[in-house]
Amino acid sequence: MEYNLADLFESVVDVVPDREALVYIDHPGTGAERRLTYAELDAAANRIGHHLIDAGIRPGEHLGLHLYNGIEYLQTVFGCLKARIVPVNVNYRYVEDELVYLYRDADLAALVFDAEFDARVAAALPQCPGLRHLVRVGGGDEGVLAAVPFTGAEASGSPERGFPARSGDDQFIIYTGGTTGMPKGVMWRQEDLFFSGLGGGAPTGEPVKKPEELAERVAAGGSGITFFPTPPLMHGTSTLTSLIGFNFGQRVVIHRKFVPEQVLRTVEKEKVTSISLVGDAMLRPLVDALAGPMKGTDCSSVFSVSSSGAVLSETVRRQFQELLPNAVLLNNYGSSESGFNGTATADSGAGQSFRIRVNSRTQVVDPATHEPVAAGEVGRVAQCGHVPLGYYNDPRKTAETFFDKDGERWVLLGDMATVDEEGVVTVLGRGSQCINTGGEKVYPEEVEQALKSHPDVYDALVAGVPDAKWGNHVAAVVQLREGAARPSLEDVQTYCRTHLAGYKIPRQLVITDAIRRSPSGKADYRWARDVAEAADR
Repeated sequence: MEYNLADLFESVVDVVPDREALVYIDHPGTGAERRLTYAELDAAANRIGHHLIDAGIRPGEHLGLHLYNGIEYLQTVFGCLKARIVPVNVNYRYVEDELVYLYRDADLAALVFDAEFDARVAAALPQCPGLRHLVRVGGGDEGVLAAVPFTGAEASGSPERGFPARSGDDQFIIYTGGTTGMPKGVMWRQEDLFFSGLGGGAPTGEPVKKPEELAERVAAGGSGITFFPTPPLMHGTSTLTSLIGFNFGQRVVIHRKFVPEQVLRTVEKEKVTSISLVGDAMLRPLVDALAGPMKGTDCSSVFSVSSSGAVLSETVRRQFQELLPNAVLLNNYGSSESGFNGTATADSGAGQSFRIRVNSRTQVVDPATHEPVAAGEVGRVAQCGHVPLGYYNDPRKTAETFFDKDGERWVLLGDMATVDEEGVVTVLGRGSQCINTGGEKVYPEEVEQALKSHPDVYDALVAGVPDAKWGNHVAAVVQLREGAARPSLEDVQTYCRTHLAGYKIPRQLVITDAIRRSPSGKADYRWARDVAEAADR
């Protein structure tokens, strides 16, 4: 047995076949829910895996998951892994041109998609000659595409296993759009992803020392933990959280879409213990609902809430802790290229930058020499050991991002940072988003933290706008709290001066009805820059 994700999952199934594995809830209170035991989820994954093999999809070929959250998503992921087909996530918000780019860049041979996306898939298909097999989830025969129907947990293949031997070298690709540029496919060996993204079977403890140990731990332990990944599964953080739950032999709950009030109802009904989300964009609505219309909801079962992919502001963290003082709030740091790197310190925010205690494989290095920087110097975050193979179909970007040093493989992340004498890393922000204003460097995330601590600010993004005098000036795009008075630029500047140096203070303020973010809460800096530049004309 190797560190192959399908092998590991099957080993867990074999020791707890009758334990509830997956709960899918469309809309709480409507009765639209489905529950699968580990044995049932395994059989469902076998069906789609065999169906794909019977359809001529070969080991190593790529399958796109163009789906909302649902049982079919995770069933298909495991079906691919069992059949040695490489699963590829597809952002369901993409329109035709973006889909054509991703389908072709990823060399998709097959696609599983929700019927709701019929028209978009049909428009992209003629431009993607390599995409030869389609499976539609939901809908009827009226779909505009000649796709194989895939409704419920059924597929045409055998429910038995009977797959060829697998390897820890089998791949898993995570497409990440980041905050700028075209999406890139991060190529992971499954063994590397197991240790970097899934904590080696024990994210809060000692990793397993052999593959067989995972099932041994599950068999020796009990049940009672319920994981609730609330972002879309199309983003790596939710799929990896689900896989972590399965590696523990515990229960995973998913919703079709993120609706704060429904999330809280499910937390109460299912006695959820661990929630994962992305930044203020998801935690703030939960806090507002719990303090308002959902006040009194029983969330006593929750012992941890973890965020990754976007920083949690100090203001929102404080509000959450006042409502759920017994829950641990983890402000995690990681990426699609590195998995998990560390967790923010307790004093991160509140005038402090994003400060994290990193794992032993993470360093701040000089991007030119790849040598560790001295305490206080600015470098880039890097990680060694179990890192991806590179970016699919992008040798230039792979060469810029991945390197070998002292016999180890490294990945150079996009975040600029410093490190202190105790090894605590202060993340300054993405180098690609850094604003050069009058020769000074300003990282948007730091300014956003200050803005979001303002009592009238609901959300904010910061971008650089061309400026004849300064080269670029700092522009704040702000969404106000409902009912809040509209502040002036001078009001915002006066407030920010208590948190930031003068050169970081916004010189432009744009009030917008809503901040645009991805479905998982990640910042859309291109949108923010366009909005600020349009308002500056």
